[in-house]
Amino acid sequence: MTFVGCDLHTRMQQVAVLDTGTGEVSERQLPHDGMAVEEFYAALPRPVTVGIESTGYAVWFHALMQRLGHTLLVGDAAKIRAMVVRKTKTDRRDALHVLDLLRHDRFPTIWVPDPATRDLRALLTHRMRLVRIRTMVKNGLHAIALNSRLACGSKLLRQAGLAQLHALALPPHTARRRDQSLELLAGLTTQIRELDDAITTAALGHPDAPRLITHPGVGALTALTTIVVLGPVSRFHDSKHGVSYVGLARACTPPPINITSAASPSRAARSCASSSGRPPRTPPAWIPTSSAPTAPWSIGGGARKPKSPSPASSSCGCSLCCAIRLTMTSSVGGAGRPRPRRKEGAD
Repeated sequence: MTFVGCDLHTRMQQVAVLDTGTGEVSERQLPHDGMAVEEFYAALPRPVTVGIESTGYAVWFHALMQRLGHTLLVGDAAKIRAMVVRKTKTDRRDALHVLDLLRHDRFPTIWVPDPATRDLRALLTHRMRLVRIRTMVKNGLHAIALNSRLACGSKLLRQAGLAQLHALALPPHTARRRDQSLELLAGLTTQIRELDDAITTAALGHPDAPRLITHPGVGALTALTTIVVLGPVSRFHDSKHGVSYVGLARACTPPPINITSAASPSRAARSCASSSGRPPRTPPAWIPTSSAPTAPWSIGGGARKPKSPSPASSSCGCSLCCAIRLTMTSSVGGAGRPRPRRKEGAD
C-alpha cells in the first residue's frame, strides 16, 4: 500500500510518498504544467491513498485521482495545522505532516461532494450569479427613470412602465444605456428561465428532491439547493448541527459591555450577566465617569446606530431547515415536525 502526503498549490505540489511494503519515504516536487503529475501518480504501486488539505481550485486533481482509481482524502486544513508541533511552515514539512497523519490513521477527513453533486452546484451557482446581474440591471433602469422624474416603482418593468421608459427624452449616452440595459435584461430573463427549467428537471430526477417538494414552501430550487449543500443528512448529529453548517445559527457571543455609566450597569451588561450567570462588570476605578468612552450615536453626530440583525429571517430559515431535515430523514413523504407525545393520564 502507498500513502501520499500532498501539499497542493496552484502551480505545483510537494509530495511525500511512503511505501508500506519497504518503509521507504521519498519526496518530490511536481510542477503542474505538462504531464509530470499524471505520469507520477500513474506509476505508483496500488492501492494508493492520497491526502491533501482542503483548498480551492482543485477539481482537476479530484478528477485525476478518480480516473486513476486512487483514494483521495481531503482534510480539514485548520485541524491539520493545529496538529503541527513546530510552528515553522514549509511545503516539505506540510507534505511530511500530512503523510504522518495518513500513516497513523489520524487524518481529519471532511466530506467532499461527488462530481455529479459538484456539477449541480455549478448549475445553481450560475443561476445565482445571473440573478444578481439581472438585479443590477434593474436597479440601473430604476435609477434612469427616477432621474427623469418617472416614479413607477415595481411597475416600471411592466408593459405600461416600459412604454413610458422608452418615451423619455434622454441624452445620447443615457439613451444608449437604457436601450442596452433593456436588451440585456431580456436576455438574462430568458437564460434564467432556461436554468429554472433545468433545475426543475434535475430536482424531479433526484431521488430525494420530490419528497422535499411536498413540504409547504419548498420548490424545486430550494429542494435541490438543500440537497447539494447539505449532502448526506446522516453526517449531521441533529437539526442544530445542520442549521449551524449552513450558517443560519446566530452567534452566541455576548454583546460588548457599555461602561458609559458607573452608577448602573448598562443593558448590554445586564444581558451578558443574565446569559452567562455572572454578575455585571463595573468600570475600573481608574476610569473616571466623565471620560468613559461613549457610543458614537449617543453624541449626536453623524454616525448611525448599528442595527442588530433581526432574528426573524434566521428563525424562519432555521425552522425551514429543521423541517426539511426531518422530511429527508422521515420514511413518509412530506412529514413535517413530529407531533409531541401525549402525557399519560391527560384528559
